[in-house]
Amino acid sequence: MMKRLHVLFVLLAFLMCTLDILFADEIAEGKLYSVIELAFEGPLQTPKDTPARDIDFWVEFQHESGSPVHRIYGFWDGDGRGHATGNVFKVRFCPTETGKWILSEVHSNAASLDNQHQGDHITVGQSDHPGFWMADPASTGKRWYRRSDGSHLYIIGNTHYSFLSGYMKGGMPSGNTIDGDIRGNADFFKKLRFGLSGDYYLNPVEKPYFDDEGQPTDWGDYAHRPNPQWFHNRVDLAVQTAYEVDLITDIILAGPDNEWARSTLRAKYNGGDPTPFLKYIAARYGSYPNVWICLCNEYEIREPVYSEKEIAEFGRIILNYLPYQTPLSVHATPNTLWADAFEDLPPWNDHIIIQKKLRHLSPAADVIQNVWENQNHPLYKPVINDELSYEGDGDSHNEGDSIESHLGAFLGGGYGTTGEKSASKEGQYFKGNFNADEHTAADNLKYLREVIDQHITFWKMAPGRDIFSNLAEGFRGMAWPGHEYVLGTNEAHQGLTAQLPSGSWKVTRYDMINKVETTLSENAVGRFVFDSPGSRAVLFHFKYNQ
Repeated sequence: MMKRLHVLFVLLAFLMCTLDILFADEIAEGKLYSVIELAFEGPLQTPKDTPARDIDFWVEFQHESGSPVHRIYGFWDGDGRGHATGNVFKVRFCPTETGKWILSEVHSNAASLDNQHQGDHITVGQSDHPGFWMADPASTGKRWYRRSDGSHLYIIGNTHYSFLSGYMKGGMPSGNTIDGDIRGNADFFKKLRFGLSGDYYLNPVEKPYFDDEGQPTDWGDYAHRPNPQWFHNRVDLAVQTAYEVDLITDIILAGPDNEWARSTLRAKYNGGDPTPFLKYIAARYGSYPNVWICLCNEYEIREPVYSEKEIAEFGRIILNYLPYQTPLSVHATPNTLWADAFEDLPPWNDHIIIQKKLRHLSPAADVIQNVWENQNHPLYKPVINDELSYEGDGDSHNEGDSIESHLGAFLGGGYGTTGEKSASKEGQYFKGNFNADEHTAADNLKYLREVIDQHITFWKMAPGRDIFSNLAEGFRGMAWPGHEYVLGTNEAHQGLTAQLPSGSWKVTRYDMINKVETTLSENAVGRFVFDSPGSRAVLFHFKYNQ
C-alpha cells in the first residue's frame, strides 16, 4: 500500500510540473543583451514607506539549457510611470544567451510578490549588440576592456556632474535636456560620468530621496528611501538613452562635492548601513551593459570622508547584488591617486580611477603606467584618468592641452576623461548642456578614438619604445612586438629612427590637432627614418603587412 502511495505521489508531482509547463506564459520577448523590464504587482507603497530596505524581492532567470542562472533583484517603482505612490515592482533582466529563459524562482518576503510569474518565461532572439564591458584578462597586462562579444573599443570620456538636475549656478534652469546631452555626448565620446543628484545645482522641485516624513529631500543620508520619480524620470532616462546609443554611463553614487550628495554611503538615517541604497542601485541599473559604477568622487577629502576600508566594504556590498560584471571603482584626489591600502584589503574593484590634470603627452602617459606597475602592489587592471584635462578657463587648459594629454593617456596604456570647465563649478562639466563648439577638443578626441578603433590593435599593446631611437625626451610609444608599434610625438624633431623587424610595414601618421592622415610608406623595411612635425599631438602607426 505504501509503495502504491509513493508511486501515486510521484505521478501527481510529475503531472503538476507538466501542467505548470503547459500553462506557463511567455511574459516577454527580447534580444540578446537587451534590457527586458518585467512589472510585478506588490504591496502598495507611499513616500512614507521604505521598500528598498524592508521588501526583499528577487527572480532567478534560468536558461532553458539549465545554465547560466542569473539572480536579479527587483525594486519598487511607484506606479511605474514616475509617480511616488503605487504597487509596481520591477525586475530588469539582460539575457546573455538566445533561447528561452525561465523565471525558475520568484522570491519575496511580501506575500503578493512571492512566486508571482514563477515558471513563466522570456523568449530571446539574436542581436548585434556587443554586450557588457569587462576587464579583459587576455589583453596585454590586463590593461584593456573588451565587450561580451570579444570586441574592443577605445574609451575617452566626458563629464557632466549635475546635468540630471536641469539647473545651474544661481538656481537658474540650465536649458539642457537629459536626452539631448546623452545623444550629443555619444557623437563624440564613449563614456559620460555624472552624479546621481544635483550636487551644487539642486532641482528646486524634484529630489532623489524621501525623508522620514515622506517629503522629498536631497540628503543622501536618506538614500535608503529613493524617490521613484527622480530615478524614473531622470536617471532611467539617461541610462536608457545611453544604452540605445551605446554610451557608457559612469554613475557616481556619492559626490562630487556637497555633503548632501556625498552622504549616500554614510546612511546616517539608516543606522550607518548603505546596503538598501547599494542594493537598489544594483537592482535598478545592474542589468544595463552600458552602466559603470563609481562609489564616490574624491572619497578621502570632502565631508563625509570615507576610509579605504569603508570604500572596499561598500564595494563588496554592491557586488553581492550586481548580477553581471559591472565595472566598479572609486575616484581619489591627485595626492592619493590610488591608495596602497586598497590592495591590502579583499578585492572588490575591477579598474583603477585616478585624477591628475595634465597638459602634456609624457606626464599623461607616465602617470598611468606608474600607477599600473605600482612597485608595492602591482595592479594589472585598467587605469582611467577621469580628470585628465578639463578644457576652459576653470583649469586654464586649452584645446591643445586636452588633445595632447589624451594621446598621452593612450600611450601610457590607459584611458582618459575630459570636461568643459569655464570656471570653478561652472561649465558643461557640471551643468551639462553639451556643446562641441564650446568644448572644442571634442571633435579631435573623437578623431583620436576613431583612429584607434579603426586601425590599431591596442589591446595587444603595452608601453614600449624599443624599436625607436633618436627620440625627444617627451615622446612615448607602445608595442605589439613583431606586429604593430605606435609612437606619439608633440614637437618637431628630425631623424627619428624605427628599426623594423623583418618583413614589410605600412607606416601612417595621424595629426590629432589638424585631423590629418598621411601615409609615409606602404612597404617600409629595415631601418626607417622619419621626422615628427611641429604639431602637439601626432601618432605614428607601424603595422606589419601580412
